[in-house]
Amino acid sequence: MNDSTLALLGGTPAVTAPGPHFTWPLITEADRQAVAAQMETAVSIPDRSGVIADLEDALASYLGVRHVVTTCTGTAALHSMYAATGIGPGDEVIVPALTFHATATPLFHLGAHPVLVDVDDRGQLDLEDAARRITARTKAVVAVHLWGLPEDMDALTSFADEHELMLLEDGSHAHGATWNHKMAGTFGTASAFSLNGPKPLSAGEGGFVATDETELYYRVLLHGQYNKRCRREIPATHPLARYAVTGMGLKLRIHPLAAALARTQLTRLEDHLAGRQTIAARMCAALDGVRGIRVPDVPAAARASWYALPLRYEPAELGGLPIERFLDALHAEGATEADQPGSTCPLHTHPLFQAPGSLLPGYADGHHQPADGFPAAEHVHATTLKLPVWSGADDVRLVDAYTTAIAKVATHAKDLT
Repeated sequence: MNDSTLALLGGTPAVTAPGPHFTWPLITEADRQAVAAQMETAVSIPDRSGVIADLEDALASYLGVRHVVTTCTGTAALHSMYAATGIGPGDEVIVPALTFHATATPLFHLGAHPVLVDVDDRGQLDLEDAARRITARTKAVVAVHLWGLPEDMDALTSFADEHELMLLEDGSHAHGATWNHKMAGTFGTASAFSLNGPKPLSAGEGGFVATDETELYYRVLLHGQYNKRCRREIPATHPLARYAVTGMGLKLRIHPLAAALARTQLTRLEDHLAGRQTIAARMCAALDGVRGIRVPDVPAAARASWYALPLRYEPAELGGLPIERFLDALHAEGATEADQPGSTCPLHTHPLFQAPGSLLPGYADGHHQPADGFPAAEHVHATTLKLPVWSGADDVRLVDAYTTAIAKVATHAKDLT
């Protein structure tokens, strides 16, 4: 056997470095010192002070918004965003059918209905399908910057304006991504971000809401912060001030140790993003033209944050080879970080969206689900291969080994049938 023989068939793997090949976030001595110092300062912060204020101020400055409120998770941030914007019982919110479920699930807990809409071939919201699903109860549309690739915000802003809908953003994958040099998360009435472990900006666990609207900021505080924060930040003369002690009854605060990690990680975010841009460009250049593989089409207006590199698999170009067989061969080559998206998938395939009534009384099974499903979302998901995007110059050899592995399997796909 020689190096051109697929490893799955006894050849030499293209990737020989021991795994795991990708870990995130990258923890430095500065991170360790920041978290250790926070342990000695405060491990519970009930108001907007210390590292909480520092992180929120830094995030607001980075995005160029007036207000940021941190939360314990990205899901909590989405929940607070929806609640603060007044979405409630009977309201409908347009959500892309292809996303992580937390984009939509908080709406159930507000009595609202996520209205799933198909996507285009790039996996972004199909505005023609969205227009068909608007009713008198439709209140908002959510832009999801999936994989850190920003949506066409010119088109989405125009769509929201034309139909008099509130525009909201789920930027969970897209810290630092831009559209026409404007930050993702700053186009709509409000945005929600995740700070979960593998996100471009990580707190381990956490999230935040960003907005320019002060009234909405107060309502975000009331949704998940309550008491000291609300009593100190909502003016006593404001009509909502009387709810300050209890808020809406939820506690969704970020942990100070998580905030400390996110704060020091934020100082390196732009460097990480620049590194990811370089690596993503290198991978795309190496894979462009490889039979059976299609690299992302990134518009000139977009700067991606590259949470992941989504490749499209074209089985017809490889003799109909199933994607699962291709992936098995890729893993045998040592490219173990390559995978298919898991829980980020067409939402209508989840039991919670098919039959919510078993867990959420008052919701009718199959509500707002078209009989023919969401064919584009299903196709995009079924043909997506996902790779991590490394950020360091030291990763280039590994990156090149991964693209070599992909090209090798594609070139010898006929040997797998």
